[in-house]
Amino acid sequence: MNNANVLMVDKKYQSYPEGIRDKLLSLRQLVIDVSKKIDLPAQVQETINANEPSFVVDGGSPIRIDWKSQTPNQYAMYFQCKTKLVDTFKELYDDTFRFDDDKGIVFTVDDDIATRELAHCISLSLRYHQIKHLPLLGV
Repeated sequence: MNNANVLMVDKKYQSYPEGIRDKLLSLRQLVIDVSKKIDLPAQVQETINANEPSFVVDGGSPIRIDWKSQTPNQYAMYFQCKTKLVDTFKELYDDTFRFDDDKGIVFTVDDDIATRELAHCISLSLRYHQIKHLPLLGV
């Protein structure tokens, strides 16, 4: 990541309220940790897209994370809505997560996040174009 991009990303995280910032930084770290454990054709790049922290990788589908002031007790991880990702996550983890239509997974500040299940969702997104032809994305 170039210096200007690093500054933009850091500035974005600093703009969040402290408690939310910690939650989003935890999601960020989970994306980074998952990306290091799976076979990817390139390194995940973090940037700002639609004024939200975004993670992209060749062969994968973007992941974004954000908090909105109109829902101050919630934050979310968003996935490309034109994919089968969220529909697949609903099929697998409907009892585990709350969903924002076909956009993403929504958390509240009091949630204990099901990290193993969320890591699986992240992994599917980061490998999406390699597995999109498989039923349930190869699960």
